[in-house]
Formats: sequence, structure tokens, C-alpha cells
Amino acid sequence: MFEESIKEGKPRPEFTGTDDYQVEVTLRGEIQNPSFLSFLQKIGAERLATFGTRDILILDAVQREEPLPDDLKDRLPHLLDEGIIERIGRGRGSRLILSRGLYDFIGKLGTYTRRKGLDRETNKALLLHHLKGAGVAGAAFADLQQVLPALSRRQIQGLLEDLRDMGEVMLEGKKRYSIWRIVGSRKGTRPGEEGA
Repeated sequence: MFEESIKEGKPRPEFTGTDDYQVEVTLRGEIQNPSFLSFLQKIGAERLATFGTRDILILDAVQREEPLPDDLKDRLPHLLDEGIIERIGRGRGSRLILSRGLYDFIGKLGTYTRRKGLDRETNKALLLHHLKGAGVAGAAFADLQQVLPALSRRQIQGLLEDLRDMGEVMLEGKKRYSIWRIVGSRKGTRPGEEGA
């Protein structure tokens, strides 16, 4: 039931109202995401037939951008090896998305790029651009999170640390009162005036 609903691009069955003595199932017939249906067709009926219900549930969770339940994670390497999904990032901040080839097939490469996000160097350039625009006032970390909303706090901190190690930015202040600035810009001075 789960598998067929997902394969047909329909919402998952709901079991609201189920108790110890009876099962209540609600099946909805509308197709929620026609693009995901096209994605499943791209995989192909023969190949899809080799996927188990757990594989289909993983694909559904990935396309909905939902966290993957722990009991499904052991099937993840298979889908990564098949090239059906991709892992973006490393460690705890990593995410899963449907593969580029499948987005290309359904004509949604822009969606793929948005979901994948920008590369590390582009993200650093965006942070630098924002800080240059902020001038001597600098920017609090919360402002920088608005520049890259798809990234976690830890990922943004890593980018800022890279920029600091490169001598591009500096951190002034402590904890929640700290401000990130371009090197050479301090309160009361303009870039280029420091040390003059």
C-alpha cells in the first residue's frame, strides 16, 4: 500500500484512528508531485521492481526533504551506488537529494541546483560580499545565516573560519555580541585608513 501510493505520486496512507482493536486507513488519490512521478518513470519499471518498499520510502523522504528514519538508513548505500540519490556535504551536515540526471530528465535542473546548493567557494564569496557591503558596522552571525539559509550554523562557521585563516575577515567581541568584519575595517575607520 505504501509502495504503490508512493510509486503513483500520491500521499502516503494515513493510519490516524488506528488502535489496538481496529485499523483505520485513509487513502488519498490526488497526485501530489507530478515531477516525482516522472522521476520514478525515469528509473524504469524493471529497475524499480528491484527496489523494496524501504527503498521507495527513502526516495519519498528525500524528495519531500524530510529526515531519513534510522530504520531505513541501511538501504542508503544501495541507492547512492545506483546513482538515484546524491549525498551533499559531509558528516552531520550532509543532506540527500535526488540525482542530477533525474532532474535533467524531468527538465528541472534549476531545482537540482537550488537543492544541491552552491559550492564552498561561492558560499565564501557571498559571505565576503555581504561583509563588504556591511562596511565598518560588520555583521552579526545571525545576519550571515540569512545570507546562506540552506547551510547549518556549523557549516557557516567553517566558511568564516576559512576566510579568517585566509586573512580576509576578523571576529571582534565575545559570544552573542561578536561581529564579523572585513580585515582592515573597524568602527570609526574606513577600509584602507587603519594604521594610516
